[in-house]
Amino acid sequence: MYTAIYDRDWPAYFNCLDNETRNRVIKKIEKLLEYPYKRHLRGKAKYFVDEVGQYRIAYDVFENAKEVHFYFVGKHKDYEKFYNDFS
Repeated sequence: MYTAIYDRDWPAYFNCLDNETRNRVIKKIEKLLEYPYKRHLRGKAKYFVDEVGQYRIAYDVFENAKEVHFYFVGKHKDYEKFYNDFS
């Protein structure tokens, strides 16, 4: 099992979600902590991405430390803006 580490901006993104979406995101995070897989939506993107309906979760996996760092959760268009701000 991996440990979840949340970026300082994570609460701002997460708290914008409705309760049902938050619960779905929490379930997805629990799965990622159990079996983190690495999928990019773009070629050599800086972050890995998983989907919860129309929402995206941006994260990175640190195998040596057994940690998954979560950076962003939001709608697809918001993810595009987030990604472009950091590329």
